[in-house]
Amino acid sequence: MELNLKGKRAVVTGGASGLCYTVAKAFYDAGADVLLADRDSRVKEAAGRMETDREVKYLNCDLSDLGSLSRVYREMLEKLDGRIDILFNGAGIQYRCSAASFPLDRWKMIMDVNLNAVFMLSQMAGNTMIEQGYGKIINMASMTSFFGSEMVPAYAASKGAVAQLTKALSNEWASKGINVNAIAPGYMETKLTSDMKEKNPEQYYEITNRIPMKRWGKPEDLSGLAVFLASDVSSYISGAVIPADGGYLGK
Repeated sequence: MELNLKGKRAVVTGGASGLCYTVAKAFYDAGADVLLADRDSRVKEAAGRMETDREVKYLNCDLSDLGSLSRVYREMLEKLDGRIDILFNGAGIQYRCSAASFPLDRWKMIMDVNLNAVFMLSQMAGNTMIEQGYGKIINMASMTSFFGSEMVPAYAASKGAVAQLTKALSNEWASKGINVNAIAPGYMETKLTSDMKEKNPEQYYEITNRIPMKRWGKPEDLSGLAVFLASDVSSYISGAVIPADGGYLGK
């Protein structure tokens, strides 16, 4: 087996920027045909920036609008000529606030994007992959899939649920040729975490000192693992939630 994705068709949600753009670029560089899906209007520009010898397709969509997801999925499938081999559920949002005053509208939106949309897209892609007899679903979990953290109750709840959903889907679909796994990034340098350094520098440096590698992760630190899980090299791995955390959980 080779670590390549030649001939595979991949959807990456949240692919306009950050960790998910880097993962999508790694899929593309490994030979996959890629579709970026994001509510960010820059998704078209991101697709053009990634493109070299092959077209990169894109779809501007709002995953918090659950009523539109059936249409969104049909468009994804159409743009990839009726086949999806890899679904990377990377889109996610966060809101930092104490649990005692956490607004319910924020709670609902985070659950809709981080969990409900993940399930719905996985369900639709799962049905396509069952017909194909092949598929790779990779969900974006988090360190908060393992512990509750602070000031992010909705995010922690959603990512804990994503880890369990990953295992539940794997239990049903692994025998049908579909691998369902999750990547749990540690503390990464992204827009979702950038406010911590400014708002709570003491916590930021406490976390950094606990990480055995003594640094926060970069988007590129997920690329190899993502390609590995999307490729046939990982064909006997399913239901796993794999940390990419610089050793944080081991300390």
